[in-house]
Amino acid sequence: MENDLAYLKERVMMFGNYIAEHGATVRQTAQKFGYSKSTVHKDVSERLRDFSPSLYEEASAVLAKNKAERHLRGGMATKRKYEARIKDEN
Repeated sequence: MENDLAYLKERVMMFGNYIAEHGATVRQTAQKFGYSKSTVHKDVSERLRDFSPSLYEEASAVLAKNKAERHLRGGMATKRKYEARIKDEN
């Protein structure tokens, strides 16, 4: 049980540090470490608060910023998709 908690804390802190240091999204963090987006999100949005309140605040600020910008990234991806399609047609 103690080893499970140590492993959980290490994983949660790893995710929180990566997001805070790199401004990474949940998806980028999950891909980097080979975990699901659900695991990363739950660890950072719920469990991190118990292990490190200050890191939780930093990571939460990054996630809030990413969420606010999400629609812009989606719009840019759509724009690139259609620009590539037009280029291929010409």
